Amino acid sequence: MKHILVVFTGGTIGSSASDGTIKPSESAPFKLLGEFQWRFPEAAKDIAFESIEPIRMLSENLAPAAWPIIIEAIEAKQPERYDGVIVTHGTDTLAYTAAALSFYFHGLKVPLLMVSSDYPLDHPKANGLDNFHCAVDFIREIKDPGVFVPYRNQGQTLQVHRGARLASSPQLSGDFFSVQGQSYLEYDGGRFIGTGMPAFERQAELPKLKPLFSDRILMIRPYPGLDYAHFSLDGVDAVLHDLYHSGTACSTLQWGDNHSLLAFIKRCRQQGVKLYLAPARQSPDAYESTRCLLDAGAEMIWNLSIEAAYVKLALAYGNFQEGQDIAAFLAVDMAGEHVH
Repeated sequence: MKHILVVFTGGTIGSSASDGTIKPSESAPFKLLGEFQWRFPEAAKDIAFESIEPIRMLSENLAPAAWPIIIEAIEAKQPERYDGVIVTHGTDTLAYTAAALSFYFHGLKVPLLMVSSDYPLDHPKANGLDNFHCAVDFIREIKDPGVFVPYRNQGQTLQVHRGARLASSPQLSGDFFSVQGQSYLEYDGGRFIGTGMPAFERQAELPKLKPLFSDRILMIRPYPGLDYAHFSLDGVDAVLHDLYHSGTACSTLQWGDNHSLLAFIKRCRQQGVKLYLAPARQSPDAYESTRCLLDAGAEMIWNLSIEAAYVKLALAYGNFQEGQDIAAFLAVDMAGEHVH
């Protein structure tokens, strides 16, 4: 008999549609477990589920303050007493919560899987039940520790992603991919198939973390004409500046100081605010614009997705005060988040 803790948090998988509106439903968690036991009786017969529901919300309404609520609810149940943990979650902020749980539970010795659905469970195209089935089979058969996200894109084979490498859905899409398109495993016909991703080996033991995520991180996304004069640095401890796909952002003063990241970096330094850049792969060659930004005092968070970089920064600034401690925390590969 396998014992699985199921943590319901809402989202589409925990919602129902009525009168043209999708919203969280009190009965949806029970529907998920009931549908699984009815549709997959062989898979369910040796599984004992225990469930909790620390929050119930659509994930677009989530803030970093929700992550400690989920974490503390899991910790209160002593997760290593179970064979595995399944957390249901909405898709809009799935990549961020997957990163948060990956970093905080980096030392967990049992698998924790996050399960979502692209449609409410009553919808004929919904993938939530298949994703849940895969999570149960992962706990039963694979048993690897860490945080993972099983997800079936429409018309594709179900993939199991590392939580710290999951990217948000592309625009106008409900699909999910790992950064660089490499998932951890495929799941097809009830069988897990390796993808060639090497096993993650933790680099070092890390200090015990508190479930504290700073809400003083400002994230800025680049676009042509971005005007930095619109941003106040009051109450900001650090800025995370997203980059174009080639690891670049505007470094010229040609269009005026307000449109130059170089000038904004200078303003950040004058106000004692650290500015970080992501995502970018570390390599011997970089664009001139990137070199200019680094020379001006920006700090690159190499080889992480923007979602992982944001969450790791929030956790770092929530747990550490000294700059060297924050830098060391950002540099270590905690949960297989580094892309090489």
